[in-house]
Amino acid sequence: MNCSSMIICRCEEVTLVQLEAAYEAGCRTSRQLKMKTRAAMGACQGRVCKQLLETWIIAKNPASPRDPELLPYRPPVRPVTFGQLAKGDV
Repeated sequence: MNCSSMIICRCEEVTLVQLEAAYEAGCRTSRQLKMKTRAAMGACQGRVCKQLLETWIIAKNPASPRDPELLPYRPPVRPVTFGQLAKGDV
């Protein structure tokens, strides 16, 4: 497997190349990278990729201070159909 095609966020299919491009474009915090690439915005809400993303940022610039904007975990969301909403079953 080519390292450049490594997927960091499976839910949103964000690759290492996309993270590198966003970093080079000026995104330095995990929140900035999330907004630029959608990493940690998928169905798992960062439960799978959050730690990898934050570790990658620290590895890119170990001398930088810790990110004050660390990504929060969000509760999982379950799909609701319009029929359920109309009946009030939710």
